Order: sequence, then structure tokens, then C-alpha cells
Amino acid sequence: MSVSKRLVGMAAALAVAAGAFAAPAVASAAAPAERGGGHEGTRAAMNAAVQDGVPGVALQTKDGHGVWKATAGVGNRRTGAPRSAQDNFRAGSITKTFIATVLLQLEAEGRVSLDDTVDKWLPGVVSGNGHDGRKITLRQLLNHTSGIFNYTEDEDFQREVFLAEGFFKNRYRTWTPKEIVGIAMAHQPEFAPGAGWSYSNTNYTIAGMVIKKVTGNSYGDEVRRRVIEPLGLHGTYMPGTSAKVPQTSSRAYSTLAATPTGRIYDVTELNPSVANSAGEIISNSGDLNRFYSALLRGKVLPAKQLAEMKTTVPAGQVDGRYGLGLIENELSCGVTVWGHSGGIHGSTSMAVTTADGKHSLSFNFNGDWSGDSAKIVEAEYCGTE
Repeated sequence: MSVSKRLVGMAAALAVAAGAFAAPAVASAAAPAERGGGHEGTRAAMNAAVQDGVPGVALQTKDGHGVWKATAGVGNRRTGAPRSAQDNFRAGSITKTFIATVLLQLEAEGRVSLDDTVDKWLPGVVSGNGHDGRKITLRQLLNHTSGIFNYTEDEDFQREVFLAEGFFKNRYRTWTPKEIVGIAMAHQPEFAPGAGWSYSNTNYTIAGMVIKKVTGNSYGDEVRRRVIEPLGLHGTYMPGTSAKVPQTSSRAYSTLAATPTGRIYDVTELNPSVANSAGEIISNSGDLNRFYSALLRGKVLPAKQLAEMKTTVPAGQVDGRYGLGLIENELSCGVTVWGHSGGIHGSTSMAVTTADGKHSLSFNFNGDWSGDSAKIVEAEYCGTE
């Protein structure tokens, strides 16, 4: 596989189903709340991820039987310290559900319509090389049918961000939304608006810009005010340009290479403006379970807007179907879960819940080169090992 193709996979660090990407296998360590049995398939899948090379896993589930917390592997490869089920971590593209939620709340307030064009709010921003914001709606941004080029697939950007030399040169650099959109506009669109589906982080960078234009506040401030604070998500942050991950947290690791072998780097510190409103959020498994459960139970959006969020289109690049910042996935046993995956340097996360919001699962790998998130989800909901 070419460097370019491999880096597109690594760019899942800011994309949708951020796969895992290899550290020595470490024996599983149970969190205190796990002792006493149950969730055997989920525990086995976590162990398998560690054996496959993931440094560590931090996981929480919540269902009718209560909260179950578990860990496997290590949170610090140098000291051997275990992960904590309460770890905060960079959650990558899970940010997209929060951004879509804010725009849908603004629609419910009559301040914006999802059928507005991008150009109505950001005249001239989406233009060049065939891109035309006069023909793209906000809805098409949120469900990835805009055709706008994905800036994380730009080869120069990949070298500056995903390979070791570029990462260590630029890890504390601040990227502006205008700069990010400009990278995308230097390329031709993937297709005409509405004529296909293609995951693009640029879509959500633009959505964040629209939130600021409509409200006068940054997207981070609006997410905090409208979602984080009302739900009491005390471990969830929109860090902006801050390079730190608040404690309790583990170290995050990446190979920063075109192939997932060789040296492993500690990439914990990172200015997340590189991900912007497409993927900057920091959270933990407990908070993500609370958020997605409340969202699907209608506690965050009015019924009309939740129905819009759950109106899905075929999504060729991911398992399942894509709504507005929300993925619908039918598992092998017939259970349907709703949520999102996310990744960024050194971190791969998943958060899903059932349609009634009663059975939620969230977890994080503190490595970005290996492991199978789907197996953990299948194990939890379908009892597979």
C-alpha cells in the first residue's frame, strides 16, 4: 500500500471509524467494579485487542443491571501503570455528534434551517475548483453528502501531521478553520452535492464555522453551554488549542509511520485545533454513555430534530448508515445501535447505545494502529467472543 493510501487510513485519526493502529501484549487487568463476573464476551474481546497490540483499553457499559467498568492492558508503557475505567481521552470524531446536536438545537429555535445553503452563512468560503457553497446545504454537511474534499486526505497535510517528522514539528501548531477549509478548496470535490456519500472532516469544520456565525460564539462555547453543562458531563472538554489531556488520563501512543510497525511514540500532547470541530473533544466512557443515552431518549433534542438526526443515508466507507452526526449499525444478532466512532493521534474510541438509550457502551484504545472495535461492540450486544 502506498504512503498516501496508508496515511488516509491514519487520517481516520480524524475520521469516522478510526481503526486501531503495536505495543507488546499485556495481560488484562480488571477494574474494581468488574470483579464478580459477567460480560465475559466483552472482556475476552478487550483482551484480544491488547494481544493484538493495543496498549490498553478503558471501557464502561450501562444497562438495566447497572454500570460495569473494565480495563485491559496499560495506560503507561514506560511505568506499566494500568488504565483506569475513568480515563479521560481524546474522542476524535465523536465530536461530530455534539456539533450536529448544536445545529439541530439552533434549528429547533428557528435560528437556522438545515436546508439553508452554506453560502447564506459563510458567503464565498466554500468556493474554488468546483466547490460551490451556494449549492450545498447544512444538512449535506452533517450527513456527508456535500461532496466537499476531506482535508485530512491532502498529502502535504498528512506529511505535516501524521508522519513523525511533521508531527513533532507541528504538534503544538494552531490550525485555523479558514486554513483547514483552504486546504480542501485546493482540491476538486468528490461529487456534485447530494450525488453521493463521502466522509469529510471539512464538512464539520464548516459546520463549526456556521455555529459561530449564527450565535456569535465559538462552537466549543456552544457545545459546553448546550450539551456538556446541562447533562453534567464533568469529564468532557472542548479544549480548543490546549495540548493537555486532563487527569485522570493515560498516555496515548502512535507509530507515526506509513506502516504500523517499528518505533512507538508518546503522542499524548497535541494541539487539537488540527481536528477542530471535526474531532477535538476530550471525554470519558461514563460521560459518553450518558450523552448518547440522553440523546436517543429525547432528552437533548426535540422529537422533530431527533428524527432528522436519525434519518440516515447509505454510507459506503463505514459499517451501517449515516444520519446527522450519528451512525446506525445493525449488529449480527439483529440489535441496532446508534452512536459514533472516533480517532485522533494515539486514541481510538467508540460510543454506542440502543435505540431506547437503555444499553450504552463506550470505550477507548490508547493506541491508533491495531485492535478491533467492532468485536467489542458485537461481544457486548450479541454475546459473541
